[in-house]
Amino acid sequence: MIHSIRRLLAASLFVAASAQAAFPERPITLVVPYAPGGSADALARVLAVRVGAKLGTSVIVDNKPGASGTIGASFAAKAAPDGYTVLYDATPYSINPHLFARMPFAANALQPLALVSLAPNIVIVRAESPVKSIKDLADRAKAEPGKINFASGGSGTVQRLAAELLRQRLGLDMVHVGYKSGGPAIVDTMGGQVDFMFSTIAASYPLVASGKLRALAVSSPQRSPRLPDVPTIAETVAPGYEAYEWNGLLLPAGTPAAVADKLHKAVVEVLKEDEVRQRFVDVGVQPVGSTPAEFAVFLKKEDAKWADVIRKGNIKLD
Repeated sequence: MIHSIRRLLAASLFVAASAQAAFPERPITLVVPYAPGGSADALARVLAVRVGAKLGTSVIVDNKPGASGTIGASFAAKAAPDGYTVLYDATPYSINPHLFARMPFAANALQPLALVSLAPNIVIVRAESPVKSIKDLADRAKAEPGKINFASGGSGTVQRLAAELLRQRLGLDMVHVGYKSGGPAIVDTMGGQVDFMFSTIAASYPLVASGKLRALAVSSPQRSPRLPDVPTIAETVAPGYEAYEWNGLLLPAGTPAAVADKLHKAVVEVLKEDEVRQRFVDVGVQPVGSTPAEFAVFLKKEDAKWADVIRKGNIKLD
C-alpha cells in the first residue's frame, strides 16, 4: 500500500515536472486591467507579440477595465497559477488598497514577475501661462494660498497623487479639480480653466512640442531623454521627489518557479531588444526588466509612499 502511494506520488510529480518543462503548450493570456488604446495597453501589446515569439506561442491581450484596475487584477489573482494568465498592471495596483474600503482579492494573491517600465510625469501649464518654471509655480502657490488649482483624471490616478505629493512636500495650499479622465483635464489645462496638472509624457508631449503647452518639470530623479531641457522637480524645488507611472507583470501566487523563470527570461530578453526599447523611449517610457525580487522591493516602497500621501491628504475616491 505504502509502495503504491509512493509510486502514485512519484508519477504525479513526474507529470507536473514534465508539464512545467513543456510550458507553454497553449496561448498565454496577458490581462491588461485598463481600456484599449491607452499607453499601458499599447506597450503591453508590443511586449505580447515579442514574448509570444520568444516562447513559441501566442500571448493574447485581454483588456478588463474598471474600478481603477481592480477588476482585471482580481481576475488574474483568481486564475490558475500555471503561467497561462499574466497580469500587466500599473501604479494604481499600489494605490487602490489605500483608497478602496475593501479589495476583491488578497494582498498576497499575486506574485511579482518583473518591473517592465517607468514613466515619469511632467508638470504642464498652458503656453500663455505667466508661470515659467516649477519654482515660479511653487512661489505663486505660497503667495496665494488656495488660489492655484490643478487638474487630474481622478483622485486615484498617479497624476492626482503626484501633485498631492508635491503639495505636501512644499507645504502648499492648492485646489484639486477632478475630471473623469486625463484627456479633458489636459484640454482644460491648455485652455486655462485650470492652472496646471501632472501628465504622462505620452499624453502631452505632442502638445508641448507644438507649443500649445509648456512643460515645467519632470517627476523622475533624472531628466527625460524625451525632454532633456526640462528640469526635474528633485533638482529644483523638492530634493528626493520621485513619482512614476509604472508598468509591471504579476502572476497568480503559487505559479511554479520553473514556469515563472521561463516567462521572466523571455520578458527580460525582449526588453533588451533595440526595437522594443526604442518603442518605449519614443513615448517617454524607460524600459526596466527587473528581477522578481527587485520588483517586490519596488512594490513595497510604492505601497508605503502612496499610503502615506493618501493618509496625510485625506484623499477619497471621487
